[in-house]
Amino acid sequence: MLVVAHPDDEVLGPGGSMHRIINEYNCTTRALILGEGITSRSDERDTEKWKKELSQHRANIESAREAIGYGSVGIYDFPDNRFDIVALLDIIKVVEKEKEQFQPEVIFTHHGGDVNIDHQRTFEAVITACRPMQHEIVKTIIAFETMSGTEWRASSDPRHFIPNLFIEITEKDLEAKIKAMEAYEFERRAYPHPRSPEALEIRAKMWGVANGISMAEAFQIIRAINQHSDENDCLSWGNSNLTRDKKTR
Repeated sequence: MLVVAHPDDEVLGPGGSMHRIINEYNCTTRALILGEGITSRSDERDTEKWKKELSQHRANIESAREAIGYGSVGIYDFPDNRFDIVALLDIIKVVEKEKEQFQPEVIFTHHGGDVNIDHQRTFEAVITACRPMQHEIVKTIIAFETMSGTEWRASSDPRHFIPNLFIEITEKDLEAKIKAMEAYEFERRAYPHPRSPEALEIRAKMWGVANGISMAEAFQIIRAINQHSDENDCLSWGNSNLTRDKKTR
């Protein structure tokens, strides 16, 4: 399960990797989008003023879902870039409810040090909703970078994204990611913006070159509990390979 703050975050961060995992390894995935992603462009939140755009934004979510291949998407309407005025418990309750219904073994979410307040609160909600207790079903939590949110952290800030997991992606995976991003008509940008097609390709190649491969996406393992050896695990940390079995992510 992916837990993200805004429509397009499920693409910008792990889009290429999710396309690969879904299509090559047959994992079952659900993207949980917590915020509406539009209304912060006004001085005050007015959902009626943005009614048309919000409706189109939701339609764009479906187009992006089809491009990546997510099995399902859960959509909520927490206020865009105003998660800090929402009780954290309210966000946690949504994550807990979705987790209980979907039963994921692995959750991907934002990096806790992102400059975007909604990303930070989403990370906090996931960590709290997945306390490492005896019967917790989520054994692995992985953070991803979100272009135009992660790399803009001040250089003097200690909360930088330091990846320790890299997933190789192909041209086909990158094309799916770019197609999904381009579906978001209110979020896509022209080069050299980080959300442009060219920038997404450059980023994938940068992480690839850093690891001796053509292209990759970068992640940070927050928690990974391997209680037993299971060759059918979708994400097998023992040999760092993805195995071919249908599992819930």
